[in-house]
Formats: sequence, structure tokens, C-alpha cells
Amino acid sequence: MSQQSIAAAVQLLGGLLAAPLLPGLIQHWKARLQGRRGPTPLQPYRELRRLWSKSTVSVEGTTAVYRLAPSLAVASLVGAVVLVPVAQSAPNLGLGHDALVLLGLLALARFALATASWDVANGFSLIGASRDLMLSVFVEATMILSIAVAALVAGTTDLRLIIAGTAGTSSWSSPLLAFGAMAFALVVVAETGRQPIDNPDTHLELTMIHEGPLLEYAGRDLAYLHWAAAARHWVVLVLAAQVFLPHPANPLLQLGLLPIVLIGLCGVLAVTETLVAKLRVFRVPHLLGAGATVALLGIAARLGGIV
Repeated sequence: MSQQSIAAAVQLLGGLLAAPLLPGLIQHWKARLQGRRGPTPLQPYRELRRLWSKSTVSVEGTTAVYRLAPSLAVASLVGAVVLVPVAQSAPNLGLGHDALVLLGLLALARFALATASWDVANGFSLIGASRDLMLSVFVEATMILSIAVAALVAGTTDLRLIIAGTAGTSSWSSPLLAFGAMAFALVVVAETGRQPIDNPDTHLELTMIHEGPLLEYAGRDLAYLHWAAAARHWVVLVLAAQVFLPHPANPLLQLGLLPIVLIGLCGVLAVTETLVAKLRVFRVPHLLGAGATVALLGIAARLGGIV
């Protein structure tokens, strides 16, 4: 098999089928770190199977917006999985590999859930959606700036070329990518809904963020949304592994090391959730703003010729 065929297989099978394993690993290790037995890493698959066997729920007074939102969110994340390359040799699967398109797809999935919350007009769903939209302003800005740091190193916004441009040792001879990595670390925490930004274990309506817009969904619709949340884990963790962490220049080595790095990143998230408490909602923009500032410092240093 060619390198492109192997990369395509890893990208599709990993993003579409193995994505639920990532939050499963985080939850399993977090429980062990807290002295609990906890669920197995395969628990998300069991949840998806259980939800898939149940019928959907139609909320009285809703329109087609409510019914189409899960499908639109899933379609957006499928597009993101197809777009984000797992190695510099990944093939073009129809959507290209531009980082700005990726940002648009992630924003579209978030917009679909927000509009569904307005359509349902459930108070707690609206609270969660409004908080998510408020934080998304800072999350997306930080994501753009952190990817811009990597794009300055590679000279392009094509993610395949960014992976190639940040590979090896020469690109890490200056601290520029470290600025982007620190900012993108906060993006990973925010996009995966982890502490200190959100608590994925809570179902308390007054504190939840990402779980809020899901309150009125059940059955297959909820299975779609849970898979979309798992796919977000895959997308941001693959970017972290292949762009903002040191990685080899050989595409086959990139593919071979990717599962190990993803497992390691899941462990880091589990440790972080165990050691760090959840922030108050209005403190989160300060944290994300600090990440955006760090990325801006990296961009300024690059444009000023300092690094």
C-alpha cells in the first residue's frame, strides 16, 4: 500500500470509528486517578449502541431546525475528520486541508446546536448554548492565532504543509512553536469540554456548558451528538500531535507514532481534570484571552524578526 492509502485509512477509520475511544480513555484514567473503578474505555461505544436502539423525541412546538441540527452537526464533524490530515502524506479527500475551512466547520456544528436550543426554547438549553457561544468567541480566536503561528513557520494554511513544515528538529530550534502550543493547549481543553473550562461529568443545569444544548435530545439524535463530541476530541488531538508537538519528518513514522501520542494526550487530559478545579464561567475568557495573548506574542516576535 502507498503512504497516501495508509494515511487515508488511518484518517477515516480513526476519525469515524475510533474517535469515541478517546473520551472513553480519559474518563477511565480519570476514575483510576481518583481511586474509583470507573467505566471501561469502551463505555462510549456502549452508550452509542444503547442510544441508537432507542427512538428519537419530538419536542412540541419545534420546527425543522430542531430535527436537522444533529445531522448538520455530524456532517460538519465528518467534514472536519476528512479535512484534518493525520500525516503530511494524507490524500485530498474532497475538502482540501485548509485550516480556515476547518474553523468554519467547527463553528457550523456549534451554530447548529445553538439554533436548536433557541428552537426548543428550554431555559437550561439556552443557558448552555449562550455560554458556549460566549466562550466560542475566545476559543475560535485563540485557535486561529495558534494555527497562525504554525502557518508562519510553514508559510501556508494548508495543514499537510504545516505538518511537514513543523516536522523534524529545525523548526523547533526557536521558541515560536512553543507559543502556539501553549495557546492550542487551551483550545484542546475548551473544544473537548474538559476542566477547568467545563466539567463533562456534571448534569447540573446551572453549571453545564456543552451538555446544555443536548438536554432535549434522545435516541439516535443524541447518539449523533455524542459521536460529534467524540470527533471533536479526534480533530483537536490530531492537530496537537501532528502540528504543536515535535514529530518526525518521515510520514510513516508520523502515522506509527500517532496512536501513542494520542493515548498520551488523553492521559494528560485525565491528569489535568484530576488536579484542576473548574473555573467560574466568567473567569474562562480570561484564561483563553491569556492563551490568545501568548499566540499573539509569538506572531509579533516572528514578524519582528526576533525568533
